[in-house]
Amino acid sequence: MAIPRHLIPTIPFFILLSTLLLSGESRSDTNNVFSPCGDAKVQRKDGFTFGIAFASRTAFFSTNNSVQLSPCDHRLSLSNGNSQVAVFRPKVDEISLLTINTSNFFPDSVGGYMVAFAGRKYAARSIPAFVANSTYSVSSFTLVLEFKKGRLQNLYWKRDGCTSCSGNSNFVCLNNQDCAIRTNNCKNRGGSVDCSLGIQLTFSGTDKHNSVFNSWYEVQNLRQYSLYGLYSNLRDSLTSQYNNFF
Repeated sequence: MAIPRHLIPTIPFFILLSTLLLSGESRSDTNNVFSPCGDAKVQRKDGFTFGIAFASRTAFFSTNNSVQLSPCDHRLSLSNGNSQVAVFRPKVDEISLLTINTSNFFPDSVGGYMVAFAGRKYAARSIPAFVANSTYSVSSFTLVLEFKKGRLQNLYWKRDGCTSCSGNSNFVCLNNQDCAIRTNNCKNRGGSVDCSLGIQLTFSGTDKHNSVFNSWYEVQNLRQYSLYGLYSNLRDSLTSQYNNFF
C-alpha cells in the first residue's frame, strides 16, 4: 500500500515505491504522522515514516556546498533534478530488512548516492552514502535511527569495514568500509546478480516514555550475521549468490 502523494507535498520529486512497511494499521500504533517530512514523537511499536532520497552527492548540499540540508528543505533543488525517493514505515524498535528493487531502477543514473531523512522542524538526515556508479555497486547497508525521548535525533549508516567480504574475490572493498561488486555483474546491467538494495534497520536511544530501544543492541550481538541469511524468501539475493558471506 502506497502513502498517498498528497501526504508528502513537500517532496515534489518522483516517489519510488518500494517495500513499504505500513505498521500504521496496527492497533498499537499511536503515531498518526505519515509524511517523511512531518515531525513525530514515538513510542515502541509505533510506525515511523522516513524517506531515502537518491541523487548525486552534491545535490544534498547548499549552493555553496558548505552545509548538508534535509531533502525536505525547500532550499535544495532535488525537485528540479533527476532525484528519486523511497518511503518506508517500519515498526519502532523492531529489526527490519527494507528492500528496494533495482530491476527497473538504476541508482547510478540518478547520481549514485542516498540520504535517509525524516522531520521538518526537527529535521534529521544521514550523510550521503555511496550506492553505485558505472563501475561498482553496493547493495547491503545497515541504518541506525537514533531517538531521544521519542524524537528522532540522527540517522547514520553503520559500516563493518569490509570484514563481511574480506578475502572474497567477487567483492571489492571501497574506502575500507563498503563491500561492492562490479556493476556490470548486476541483472539491471546485463549480469546475473540481483543487486537490489537491502537495508538492515535498527533503533537506538529512548522513546517518548523514556523506555530504552533494544534493537541496535540485538544487532550488535548478532553482528556476524546479516538479516539476509535469516529471511528464507531472500535466498536468491546477492548474498546467497556469493557464498552467503553476510
